[in-house]
Amino acid sequence: MNSGVSSFVEVDRLTAAGNLPAAAQALENLLVAGSAPGRSDLDLHALVAQWLKLAGLRRALRQPRKALEAVHRALELAPLDFMALVMRAGLLERLEEPQAGAAWGEALAQVPDDALPPPLAAAVMAGRAFHEAWLDARARELEAATETTLDRTDDHLDDGADLAWRLARFRDNILHKTRVYHSEPTHFHYPGLVEREFHPRHVTSWLAEVEAGFSDIRAEMLALLKSDRAELEPYIQYEERENLAQWRSLNRNRDWSAIHLLKQGAEVAHNARQAPRTIEILSRLPQPQVPGASPNAMFSLLAPHTAIPAHVGVDNTRLVCHLPLVVPPGCWFRVGAETREWREGEAFAFDDTIEHEAMNPTDVLRIVLIFDVWHPGLAEAERAAVAATIAAAGFGGSGR
Repeated sequence: MNSGVSSFVEVDRLTAAGNLPAAAQALENLLVAGSAPGRSDLDLHALVAQWLKLAGLRRALRQPRKALEAVHRALELAPLDFMALVMRAGLLERLEEPQAGAAWGEALAQVPDDALPPPLAAAVMAGRAFHEAWLDARARELEAATETTLDRTDDHLDDGADLAWRLARFRDNILHKTRVYHSEPTHFHYPGLVEREFHPRHVTSWLAEVEAGFSDIRAEMLALLKSDRAELEPYIQYEERENLAQWRSLNRNRDWSAIHLLKQGAEVAHNARQAPRTIEILSRLPQPQVPGASPNAMFSLLAPHTAIPAHVGVDNTRLVCHLPLVVPPGCWFRVGAETREWREGEAFAFDDTIEHEAMNPTDVLRIVLIFDVWHPGLAEAERAAVAATIAAAGFGGSGR
């Protein structure tokens, strides 16, 4: 072992003397000889460091391919080593190899939380710029690849905007610009339904009717608030003993409150009487009829500077819909990989069994009408069977 240590010391002496060719060759000989089982005098971490030192020497000698070979030896020992990944990406970029962009993506995925030394931070910043430019170029290439096929697409399958969205998300998934999210209901999962963060308008056409009633619905909501007769209650109400730590800050907290119009299948008469036009519009929608569970409808109030943490809903057989009524600019809502700002009067339907969260970063109260509808993928017979099954399960208290 002592001879091995002295040999590495000799490499350092040659390096300090500026004899980089001799230092690189000596270090490579030592590492290759020590790569046989039982031959290395170094632990894994030190061995990786020595291979990276060799890569650095080869890079300084303007031998990028030999440097890359040394980096690959380091990665064989530690595939997620951040320094090795950064060196690999930088060398591939220098060699103008086509995989350089993807290599920078792999390296950037391993950036540590701690502050980086200035030279490394500068390299990472440059790598980010290179990676972003590569992503943009690849996205344009992928988009061009579909242009000639769109003319042959059957128009009846989707509306044009939805098809464009699906292709754009497909490209983003390929490039890892978006993560793929799935429906993960806490209690009721009906198989075979389309998983989609925000469902397109051609399958939620009744949203137009809700939007047409925006002025009346908003007026009724504001009158309810001003009358002081609304039954306002915290949106989140759980027993403290329940294992729901993510809701602890909002549990029984009026920072996120609701004025319920329909709750777990029953009309909340005191509130509903003061919003007749809203109730009439809701009555024409395909809301689930599940005894003890649905329909549900409420005015949801989110206080200034309040966040709703990431969570998933109970049941994928329904969609949740929002009609924004009072929304200061900057309030956002994320479902899966897609984030939107609420816009007053613009309704949308989403799958709340896909991870979602919200934020009101402003100084003004945000108010949204929330209601549920059947998932458009369920046939009438399935709706009846699902309703009977959930009612029999006796989980009406879930707040579907």
